[in-house]
Amino acid sequence: MQSKLSVRFLTRLLSALLIFIAVFATAQERDPVRIGFMDPLSGPFASIGTSGLTVLQFSADYLFNSRGGILDGRMIEIVPLDNMQSPTETQIQFRRAVSEGLQIVFQGNSSAVANALNTAVERHNRRNPGQEVLQINYSAVDPILTEENCSFWHFRFDAHAVMKLNVLTDFIARNEDIEQIYIIGQDYSFGHVVAETSERLLREKRPDIEIVGNEFHPIGQVKDFTPYVTKIVASGADAVITGNFGADMVSLARSIIDSGLDIPIYTFYAAYDGITATLGADGKNRIRLVHNESANPIPTEERKEFYRAFKAKHPDRDVTQPRLPLALSMIVEAMEQTGSTDPYDVALALEDMRFTSMSGEEVWMRGADHQIFQALHVSVQTDEGIEFDADNSGFGLLTEYMVPGEETVVETSCEMRRPRR
Repeated sequence: MQSKLSVRFLTRLLSALLIFIAVFATAQERDPVRIGFMDPLSGPFASIGTSGLTVLQFSADYLFNSRGGILDGRMIEIVPLDNMQSPTETQIQFRRAVSEGLQIVFQGNSSAVANALNTAVERHNRRNPGQEVLQINYSAVDPILTEENCSFWHFRFDAHAVMKLNVLTDFIARNEDIEQIYIIGQDYSFGHVVAETSERLLREKRPDIEIVGNEFHPIGQVKDFTPYVTKIVASGADAVITGNFGADMVSLARSIIDSGLDIPIYTFYAAYDGITATLGADGKNRIRLVHNESANPIPTEERKEFYRAFKAKHPDRDVTQPRLPLALSMIVEAMEQTGSTDPYDVALALEDMRFTSMSGEEVWMRGADHQIFQALHVSVQTDEGIEFDADNSGFGLLTEYMVPGEETVVETSCEMRRPRR
């Protein structure tokens, strides 16, 4: 009798244990896919980082979580990491990301920060096989990240500076009224790339254009650009090129306009995050940007619906970085293809992926250096022909010039060290 009770007890215990294991396994399968977002969320460039975080969180919810998640029901959770746009703080936040088990980290603002993160990721991944981290670069455009410092664990979802300047200088070269150009930028790696590459390409395409100034200023420290603008005015320049972003971009453009200098300003980042509203009518037909994804007109209803849904939820913000939903969508595609969130599996699936964006455009992530290729646009700030404005200002970007993605492809010197598994 006692033997029969023991058998029954063991049978029930085994059944309960199997049920517990099944429930636990199901719960584990449905744990969220946690993705880090590391950018400045405090300090002078906080508006840029906060804007990007908002776009990425909305993209996760709108594109995936609201539709049942990914990988048979797992939600995407975006984890903010405030690096204050400091390479030192980036190291601290990276250690935090590792301690929290984050294996995919988005970062975009500042190439200096991106390089610091690239070094940290490479070192960590060499020392911790099986616990690797993938760096998703959505906006840091120093070419070195896909050239000398290219890494298997780094993917760039933005055109690098030389690619953008190829397009921008082509556009400038078409303007026969431009004879003298002043280059000014932030004193760090990207600023130097813009300065050196602009000079070189303009010499090749328009040797008659004179570079009348090429100057750097401390990043995030200049409160009054009047002394710099005084030199621009004195130089006789009839155009300005700058790679400035954030508060430095606003202050520089404002000072140029307030000086009464009515010349075109060619930029990378002079829109959104309060910049468009601050410049307003004064920036009309003067501020121009080189960028991915057409701002106006938007070519597909799918992308228009994304923008409308975003504005309905965040009426005081804009989709400042359309590369973020693109990058997230391609990462999810890689996960679905492999049935895995492991960074190594995701990286292999991303290599040479061709993907159709919400704009209906096929983009290509080159496997040799992990550099994306897609159409590039030069747009002007205006209030004419604008369906989607910026900063609720009535002004927005209107495309004047477009180069298809296949025409932006450049050679790479990347000699990638590939990990073994």
